[in-house]
This record gives sequence, structure tokens and C-alpha cells, in this order.
Amino acid sequence: MKGKIRNSPSTSRARKRLNKHLEQINLYAAGIDIGSQMHYVAVPEGLDDEPVRSFSCFTGDLKSMANWLVEIGIETVAMESTGIYWIPAYEILEDYGLEVLLVNARHVKNVSGRKTDVLDCQWLQQLHTYGLLHGAFRPPEQITALRAYMRQRETLRRYAGSHIQHMQKALRQMNLLLDNVVSDITGKTGMTIIRAILNGERDPDKLAVYRDGRCKKSEEEISHSLHGHYREEYIFTLRQSLHLYETYHEQIQACDAAIEQLLGKFDTNGDPDSLPSSKDRKSASAPAFDVRGELYCITGVDLTGIAGISEITALKILSETGTDMSRWKSAKHFSSWLGLSPGNKTSGGKILSKKTKRTANRASSALRMAAYSEERIGCLLSQDEIKTWFTEGHYRHSTQTGTIDL
Repeated sequence: MKGKIRNSPSTSRARKRLNKHLEQINLYAAGIDIGSQMHYVAVPEGLDDEPVRSFSCFTGDLKSMANWLVEIGIETVAMESTGIYWIPAYEILEDYGLEVLLVNARHVKNVSGRKTDVLDCQWLQQLHTYGLLHGAFRPPEQITALRAYMRQRETLRRYAGSHIQHMQKALRQMNLLLDNVVSDITGKTGMTIIRAILNGERDPDKLAVYRDGRCKKSEEEISHSLHGHYREEYIFTLRQSLHLYETYHEQIQACDAAIEQLLGKFDTNGDPDSLPSSKDRKSASAPAFDVRGELYCITGVDLTGIAGISEITALKILSETGTDMSRWKSAKHFSSWLGLSPGNKTSGGKILSKKTKRTANRASSALRMAAYSEERIGCLLSQDEIKTWFTEGHYRHSTQTGTIDL
């Protein structure tokens, strides 16, 4: 018959190749479209009479959702979400023994196909069945807990910093130029003078006596800067700003205590007594406990031996990445995840852009800040060496010898 395509041997072979190209890898896969009020779940049609169900965000409903998925034999779940709505569902599903993948919504959009006639959860389930989705990186539970503490600490420090600005503004409004004669008004000299002002002292000569011996400015210069125009409303603002600053620092200390307690529960891979003493001055932003020793116990290497990496920077990176580097196939993959490797945007054989990502994650930000820190600028590698280090993966360490190679 004219126009009819016969099933020739070559056509059969082509069909086999096409069928093999998209194999169903995850036969027992589910897809979840996460929302702020409802979660929509899709499973393979043969596993349940009602393959698409909706569950509210209450904890009891999330457990019912997990029970249903386990009962029908689901082994892996892919979920798409923005914000933080996915966290409770993710953790509960993991507790029930399911493999959970958090999928970037932008990556799902890059997969071509018609999704107008199906729900988002069905589209996710279908893509996950064929193995076309990859989950975002999520560290182990211990590291996740450490990350939560560290991010909370950063939030507290940011809020405390805003109240330093409020104190500076109140002082400037009274023409008290304290920030001109001390490098940090929250240092010993600055805080002693501010507390004396709030206690009623107005004589600039008496205030200048509180100058710390390490201050570069003389008492005469400090006294000259403290001839102010005092007003009660600005004193009130200064008092409240100082109180809030001190309150946040009390919470930071409580957060540091929780971090120290958590670090003590990690597996030990090194003896801190064998760690040589460091000549580096402890950062003012670092916790009061021995962070360097705790990190050495966990990793078995002295991470602060890397040029530009302080103990607080090493703790930040560890809280974001964990200690298991096998989660990345190679150092190049790790550099790409950090957003530190050059881009490869090409078209028609022509390179359009090699720019790196502006923002990737908090670990990347910590490394960028370490690389450009003015405090450690004297011991940094050259720009070419830094680029080679990150892009070609020359950084490696040995947990057996405790050495770091560049």
C-alpha cells in the first residue's frame, strides 16, 4: 500500500536504539510539587487506583503522605520547590527511608517536553522515572545541624552590626566624632566611653581618660572629638542601640556554645594535642572556644594551614560542604559547584563568555572573602595561582599524614 512504512530490519533496529535511549531507570519513583499550603504527589499509575493525591502541609498529613508512598512501594522521590517549604517534607520522607531528590526548578524547565496536559507532579514523576533529574547537594544530618547553627550565627552578627551603625548615627547626631579617633567604636576604648556617656558623663577630658593604652590617638585628640551637642532623644537612641547590640552578642555566645557542643559529637580523626601552635592572631569574629583544634579532630588536617583560610572561614566551609568530598566526582566538579570555575558559554564554536557565577553558595562566598581579605593579603597566592588552584583542582589533602598540598 502506498505511503505505508514497512517494518524492515533496519527500522526495527532503529526503534530498539530509540527505546534504549530513554529507559525507565526508576520504576518506583514519585514526583511532588511542593506548595506553601498543599503538596501534590504523583506515582506510577499501576501502583495505585488514585495515582495523584494532594496532602496539606500539617505534620500529620506529611506522615500520611510518607506512609502511603512506602506502602505502595515507592523507593525514590523527586520534589520541586522554592523557599523553605520543602524542608519538613524532605526530612520526614528521609526518616521513612525514602531517597529524596530536591530538584532545581530552573533545571526542570530546561527539559523539553509538553507539560500543559499534566500536573507538575506528574511531569516530575515522569522525568524522574527516566533518570533525567538530579538532586541538589544536601550534607549529612550532622553537617546540616552545624550549618543551621552557623547560618543563625551569621544572622545574629548581621543584626548586631546594624546596631553598631545605629550607635554611630546617634553619636554623629550629637557631633561626637568617636569614630574618627578609634578604629572600632565597639572596641575597649569606644565601648567604655559610650557607657560613660550613658551614665551621665559629659566632660570630654574625663571621657578621654578611658583611652586604652593601645589606641593610636592621644587623649588630647580624643577629648577634642568629644565636644558634643547632647540631646536627650539621641541619648535614648544610643542607649537602646547599645542594649540591642549587647543582646545579640549574648545570643551569639549561646550559639557558639551550641556549636562547640555539636562539634564534640563528631567522629574523631585527629589528636588536637599533636597540632602545632599557631602564630596567627585569633579573629575577633571567631567563637571563643578552640575552633582550630575542633576542626583538626574532625578532619585530621590543619585547614588553617591553607593561605588565607582562618579558623572561622574553615568552620563556615565545613558547615556547608561537610567532610565527605566523594559527593563530587572530582576537584573540577567541586570547583564548578562552588561557582569558581570559568563558564563555557559557546555558540557555533565561538566562546561567548567565560565569566564565573557571581553568587553560587555560602561556601563559595567564604572562599572569595578569604581570597580577597586584606588581613591575609601578604600570604595569599598570586591571582594566576589561585585560578589554577581552583580550576585545575591542585588542592588535595591526606588524612593519613595530616598534610595539605598546593
